[in-house]
Amino acid sequence: MQAIVLAAGYGTRLRPYSTLRPKPLFPVRNRPLLHLLLEQLGNCACFPVLVNCHHLAAQIETALAAWPEVLVQHEHEILGTGGSLRRALDRLDNDPVLVMNGDIYHHIDLEQVYHRHLLSRNEVTLALHDYPRFNQVVVVGDRVKGFRAQPGAGLAFTGIHVIDPEAIERIPAKGYFDIIDLYRQLALEGRVGCYRVDGSLWRDIGTPEDYIQLHAELLADHPGWEIDANARVGRDVVLEGWGCIGPGAVIGDGARLANAVVWEGACIASGRKCREAIITGNATVDGWTGNGVDGKH
Repeated sequence: MQAIVLAAGYGTRLRPYSTLRPKPLFPVRNRPLLHLLLEQLGNCACFPVLVNCHHLAAQIETALAAWPEVLVQHEHEILGTGGSLRRALDRLDNDPVLVMNGDIYHHIDLEQVYHRHLLSRNEVTLALHDYPRFNQVVVVGDRVKGFRAQPGAGLAFTGIHVIDPEAIERIPAKGYFDIIDLYRQLALEGRVGCYRVDGSLWRDIGTPEDYIQLHAELLADHPGWEIDANARVGRDVVLEGWGCIGPGAVIGDGARLANAVVWEGACIASGRKCREAIITGNATVDGWTGNGVDGKH
């Protein structure tokens, strides 16, 4: 089993936060999302694994320093979800490739998706579920028939798929290419199957609201606040609801936080009030968004 994690995008819906770091490095419960995804692949004994990067690529490369076995594909121009696969092909084995978006948090059984693809003899297998906000894939039985322009009837694509090398070779060798354009053509030829993963936890962190809501769900059954051992919380700080405080963060005396994600190294001034907030520690970004000071960001 081999895999590619797509981590090159700009994260435009997450601006201004994504001007500071790429989406796959947003911390989830105080750990970079990319590390969590790589651990999932590692638990499947997946090798090789390739991660592509473009936007703030140096940060991705630094984050992968602790994963020397992971291949890095630094793209000097955005190649798209298809162009990235085509460029990676020569560095991979001649086996089907599990592809996973680097901006999703999930508990989907990746081995099961991969093995179902092998048994199906499809050229492509998409992991799908019923998620009305994103339902755009037209399905008949176990076959994908097309893709709608807007959400409506059908099923939602999880961003997890398995594709044969022969299908990847149909992508132009250079330049930008969206993988869905290939899948539309293959679907017309009856070569795209699907595997339903309904019931598995899956969340997209595409917007600040999505990112905050993910933490609300993950910490619902937690004592409330997850505080890194290297964070410093001052005197008389009030922590309400749920939240995370990352390594090296400093919470000043008398601050009041509720339902907030505090990134590593961020400093919150004494007496400050933050609610429903992402606190990055960057004064420009935190100030530009309002970021929960005495209200919502």
